[in-house]
Amino acid sequence: MMATDMASVMASTGLAGFGLLVVFPFFMAYAAASDLLTMLIPNRISLALIAGFCAVAATGLFSLPEIGMHLAAGALVLAVTFTLFALGKIGGGDAKLAAATALWIGFDQLLDYLLVASIFGGALTLAILLARSHPLPRTVARLPFALHLHDAKTGIPYGIALAASALVILPETLVWTRALGG
Repeated sequence: MMATDMASVMASTGLAGFGLLVVFPFFMAYAAASDLLTMLIPNRISLALIAGFCAVAATGLFSLPEIGMHLAAGALVLAVTFTLFALGKIGGGDAKLAAATALWIGFDQLLDYLLVASIFGGALTLAILLARSHPLPRTVARLPFALHLHDAKTGIPYGIALAASALVILPETLVWTRALGG
């Protein structure tokens, strides 16, 4: 997108709309790609999502109780996912990404987000398990991330499912409605 296009998006939607249309999807795509290629979701992605939500919240589109409920949703998801991480059930990056996403989504669509993430995650897991049951084609076997992903000892890059479900659910949220009038 050219600078003038970015400026026109910002002018027509404001800071909150710009965050939704550009910043949020960028960091979701970055998280998914990072998890696929490295099996890691850097802390800077979750921190950027948190900062982005704070910037959107500071625009005055939300009341303090609404902001509090979004913070509570993020905190609840962080508590649950951190427990799952401590038990070795999910990765730390997945836990932080889910919590940062819950901050944007809030309680209203949180169950939808988690359900869609579970469906996408299940489909992703089945696809990877199926792929692991077959030898890698030679052209793909040269790619280090493909070899790592094909290894049965490697986990599932669940950040892909978390990011995809966030992008599916976000248009149904209060943040979207307030920022874009949709």
